Amino acid sequence: MCEDYLNEFRHCKSFSNRFHHYYAYGTFPACHQWKEDYHNCRQWETHSNTEAKEALQKSERTRVAEQKNFKPVWELRREPPRDWHMPLNQENPRDS
Repeated sequence: MCEDYLNEFRHCKSFSNRFHHYYAYGTFPACHQWKEDYHNCRQWETHSNTEAKEALQKSERTRVAEQKNFKPVWELRREPPRDWHMPLNQENPRDS
């Protein structure tokens, strides 16, 4: 399990990820939390350190809560449009 945190840290520090993040957001990604989570995980696995376990749980809860803040870009359809089977009108495209 701890290797997952290490892999995430390595991915975060990779050139391609840093380049993409800088291109998309204008900043470099913050990778320190992955490293801290890895160390806390190792402390928990090797020494049964309860403080490390609690810190790791708190970090995971925070990460999950942050992911819930993002709204989907597209509104999901419940059914197809009524005219889905009609040919497209290339001369007069309409906005959805």
